[in-house]
Amino acid sequence: MMAQEDRVPYRGRVPAQWRGKSTMLRMALGARLRRLREASGVTREAAGYVIRGSSSKISRMELGRVGFKERDVADLLTFYGVSGEQEREAFLALVRQANAPGWWHEYGDVLPGWFETYVGLEQAASVIRVYEPTLVPGLLQTEDYARAVMQLRHVQACASDVERRVALRMARQQFLTRPDAPDLWVALDEAAVCRPVGSRAVRRVQLQHLIEMAQRPNITLQVVPWQVGGPAAVSGPFTILRFAEPAVADVVYLEHLASACYLEKERDTVSYLALMDGLCVEAKSAEASLGFLRRIIEDLSGNP
Repeated sequence: MMAQEDRVPYRGRVPAQWRGKSTMLRMALGARLRRLREASGVTREAAGYVIRGSSSKISRMELGRVGFKERDVADLLTFYGVSGEQEREAFLALVRQANAPGWWHEYGDVLPGWFETYVGLEQAASVIRVYEPTLVPGLLQTEDYARAVMQLRHVQACASDVERRVALRMARQQFLTRPDAPDLWVALDEAAVCRPVGSRAVRRVQLQHLIEMAQRPNITLQVVPWQVGGPAAVSGPFTILRFAEPAVADVVYLEHLASACYLEKERDTVSYLALMDGLCVEAKSAEASLGFLRRIIEDLSGNP
């Protein structure tokens, strides 16, 4: 028999921290559907059959990776024994809110599907931890630095296409200064801050921007020195996303040149959490990192 907390979905109110975050709401509803299914003793295969789909479709729904069809959710609620009209309507009302497109959809012309998923997760996260060995992370890039990166990465793109990509990157950053901003913790390899991307002036402004952003209460920046081996030597860039909803698991994001990988199984995410912890232990302290950045700015301000 289902526990009462598993029988009753959300009561039609969106938690304040999720308002305007359709991805977070979708993930929370997916987690709720998973708990209802498990409490009913139903397999993913059986649930998929009920909605004329597959077990993989149920898995994607429960992870919040796809939009929900109201008919599918209604059929699943019936299958899981949720029969109260008020309860069902409250759940379906939240489904309609979760299906609302995020602001990033207006950049669909330059936003590949594999990255669109990440932007939604990023905007929904409560904690973002990043290791970047080659470039300043996108969330901390200035407009001119981002433009230089886009020109290097998309060498065949026209100027207007590059500007659209830069605009998307700048729009992504806006949530860092909101009252409900996530905590951002960046381990930045020394190579990333020394690599010549853009002109000397672009690099100076970028480094100054890092210093300013790192002094915000929700942002921590640590520079990983050249001499640190071990974790830094064997890992490429990665991002760990954590969410306010306890039922939603951490996600590790690994980006490649033209695709990305998302890890959410605990055996994978735990390994990356340990790797990040090791990097932060060996990195310069936050205060020492700011001093290091200031010295690079002084060097760039000297004679060419």
